Amino acid sequence: MTDSDSGRFGLLRSGVIVSAMTFLSRILGLVRDVVIAFFFGSSSAADAFFLAFKIPNFFRRLFAEGAFSQAFVPVLSEYKQRQNARDLKDLIDHLAGALSLVLLLFVVLGVVFSGAVITVFAFGYVLNGNAMQLALAGSLLSITFPYLALISLTAFAGSILNTFGRFAVPAFTPVLLNLALIVSAIWLSPYFDLPVFALAWGVFIAGWLQLLFQWPALARLGLVPRPRINFSHPGVKRVGVLMLPALLGVSVGQINLLLDTVLATFLQLGSISWLYYSDRLLELPLALFGIAIATVILPALSRDFSASEPGHFSAKLDWGIRMVLLFGLPATVALVLLADQMIATIFHHGQMTDFDVAMAGLSLKAYAAGLVGHMMVKVLAPGYFARQDMKTPVRIGLIALSANMIFNLALILHLGHVGLALATSMSAFLNAFLLWRGLIQRGIYQAAAHWMRFLVRIGLALTPMGLALFWLAPALGEWLTFSVITQVLWMAGLCISGMAIYFLMLRALGLKITEFRDGL
Repeated sequence: MTDSDSGRFGLLRSGVIVSAMTFLSRILGLVRDVVIAFFFGSSSAADAFFLAFKIPNFFRRLFAEGAFSQAFVPVLSEYKQRQNARDLKDLIDHLAGALSLVLLLFVVLGVVFSGAVITVFAFGYVLNGNAMQLALAGSLLSITFPYLALISLTAFAGSILNTFGRFAVPAFTPVLLNLALIVSAIWLSPYFDLPVFALAWGVFIAGWLQLLFQWPALARLGLVPRPRINFSHPGVKRVGVLMLPALLGVSVGQINLLLDTVLATFLQLGSISWLYYSDRLLELPLALFGIAIATVILPALSRDFSASEPGHFSAKLDWGIRMVLLFGLPATVALVLLADQMIATIFHHGQMTDFDVAMAGLSLKAYAAGLVGHMMVKVLAPGYFARQDMKTPVRIGLIALSANMIFNLALILHLGHVGLALATSMSAFLNAFLLWRGLIQRGIYQAAAHWMRFLVRIGLALTPMGLALFWLAPALGEWLTFSVITQVLWMAGLCISGMAIYFLMLRALGLKITEFRDGL
């Protein structure tokens, strides 16, 4: 793809491609979680696996999809814009070598000291004297931890493809993880004395599948890395300098979710699973809209910054913010009003009890309240990263992280796992507000015209949608008496009705899709 082709590849079109692939992945992700809930419910084994899976996933989002990608994409975009093809390939090769070596060392240490690592992240089990739970989680972690290296290299490859406008392959890749876990839970688990170990091996297998899936797309671009190790390479040094301060700035939301898991080990068994199941439903709209918008906007912002086009830079940020509100607000209303029914429809099978449904529904409502905050962080942070400013998001991230801990301690005693979810939502909004204010104060972002009219339209469309969902959705007790087919059909009807009311109202109020074309 040439630079002019890339420039004409509109943000809206790119976002639709990423959202479509992500939607497929998330649907299979829900199927995966239904299968896990059916076979393992909210048991101690499920808690142990979710903890062992969350730790490498956390580091993956922190390092690979977080700090590394946010530091790598602007530098790669600059090389693509200003350097020749040989220099660009040389950068990719040296970064591949440096990243592979660091990941190898980190993973070896993680596997060797998996018992110590799990003790840090599950300190509640230590204080409660739950040695068997701690040992099980440590054994599972020794199998899942190598996934960090495999998925980090996958994210590295995906960053290259995204920079060249190839969004479909990286967005489709998570489908392979979901398929691997579904197959492992159904067909591999009977071969293990402890069936939950099948899930851990499913994660390991998925890492290889996802990495190998990227290679043909890189080969078509002629950009398959040939790793070289030279930490003094100028591009490697620049990415390293940008990456270190970005570790907290880009991943505060993930750190907050991990802190929820750590604190949940102090609560009753099942709390980790309740938070996991509710977080999984939150991830669907977050990935479909927030992450999809952030994925396409970072390379575009980096290109505008390299080309010294501040007007286009601000316009893209404005586009991203409006897209977040357009899709994030109705998703928030739907998740809050239909939380119990969604949890019941998707997870109330096999080992998942009525009590589990009620508890997970409560935490989903608390998480959903912060959905727009999480989405805003995903869109606003690239406004700094594209300019290679990592210090500001770090400072803001530390403030939000500290606030989250204060909120956690204030709410956990009275609200338990729900308090942890609510604290995460509160800190997400604080993080988003501080990022937005910083962009305004620096003159980087200037709101486009007609913002008030846009907000009024959104508010007027949300009102009838919310009222319709409130009156049409049966209470949880009645919902649990329905058959699975009835629940699925009713939920589909509620979602379709809600979307129809919302978008028809917007259209009646004069909002057109052409307002969201970036025109570049």
